[in-house]
Amino acid sequence: MSHGGPTTRRFTEQRWLLDNVIRSVGVDWDQPRSIYLSTPMGPEANADFAGIRQRITKLADASPAFEAVARRREARAEAAEKEQHLVTARDNYFMAAIHWGAAQWPIDENNEQNRTYNTKKRECYASFARLADHHVEAAWIPLPNGQRLPAWFHLPPGHRDGRVPVVISVPGMDSFKEMSVALNGDRWLSRGMAVLALDGPGQYESPVLEIYFSMDAWIETGKAAAEWLRGRAEIDPDRIGLTGNSFGSFFGTIAAAHEPRIRAVSVSAVCHEPGFHTIFEEASPTFKMRFMYMSGITDEGKFDELRKTMTWEGHADKIRAPYLCLAGEAEELSPLVHTERLMKTLGGPMRLVVYQDSRYSVGNVPAANLGPFPPVLAADWMIDSLSGKAFPSEKWYVEASGRVVKSPL
Repeated sequence: MSHGGPTTRRFTEQRWLLDNVIRSVGVDWDQPRSIYLSTPMGPEANADFAGIRQRITKLADASPAFEAVARRREARAEAAEKEQHLVTARDNYFMAAIHWGAAQWPIDENNEQNRTYNTKKRECYASFARLADHHVEAAWIPLPNGQRLPAWFHLPPGHRDGRVPVVISVPGMDSFKEMSVALNGDRWLSRGMAVLALDGPGQYESPVLEIYFSMDAWIETGKAAAEWLRGRAEIDPDRIGLTGNSFGSFFGTIAAAHEPRIRAVSVSAVCHEPGFHTIFEEASPTFKMRFMYMSGITDEGKFDELRKTMTWEGHADKIRAPYLCLAGEAEELSPLVHTERLMKTLGGPMRLVVYQDSRYSVGNVPAANLGPFPPVLAADWMIDSLSGKAFPSEKWYVEASGRVVKSPL
């Protein structure tokens, strides 16, 4: 397979090993991708992912597998809309959009295939928005350099007037804005919050638009998103929160550090190691390839120089807003010691929640099943914090039994 994007030594040398691992373990070899992609779609997508897991036996299988399901879901949506079965059409447009987005994931260059998938994803999501049970609109967030970040703006179901709190949703390296809000029972919307789901600099649609990662760009992103939200009559300007998952835990921290109008920050599945040696040099080689694409860099040496500048140090100490961090005890992509150091630099109330036995993607262990469920904990904490509810700075250790052991931070 020809490739016009970045290349790395480890990816080239270990491609045979990577494909053998995928053949042995499946599409979730590096993280529970099929789980976090299917969750926002609901139970109807279970059969989709059962087939996808069977079909993907090497990295090159991923895009065709997701494309095939995306086309089937899109065709089903169009047929349902023609028959005026609008709920069925809505649901299938949503699922098609997620599958089109998933098909983009292995593509680390702005080729015709990536652009086509991106266009199909936007078209299907726009059709979902047209039929959704709540207000959804395309948003474009202006940056100082004239570029505009792609986003979707959601208002809670039933909203007619009045100002509501809002959360800025920042996805990770391998996730995207369309999957930030669930098809049904979304944790933010159901609590009366609006959502600004965006692809920040370097994330998914943004590099397709040649908006690449840089520290400066993320410093500006928090300001730009807050300013856009303050211009919306539906939004309470004093209740703007931010949530970030995976690499979004780093991006969101940088964005919030330079925007005091962000009044609460929640992060999970942490990426907090300055320089990010572990994820880029010891984990799956796909991570480094992906982030080089996100940065617009094809030369590995130049990227290694860039990544040395990637740190929360000198930024996180500016955060005065409440900060919630959910992490796995057995974190394998970003050693937990760096998250613990970050927490000690924050200037506001903080809560670090560590789940026993959990790996990087927080969950799928007894501690998360029997103790506070991570997505629910984050949503309840966010609405409480934006409502002004105070809490002590603490570390919570969630044992496998579900018991929470609290200690001062």
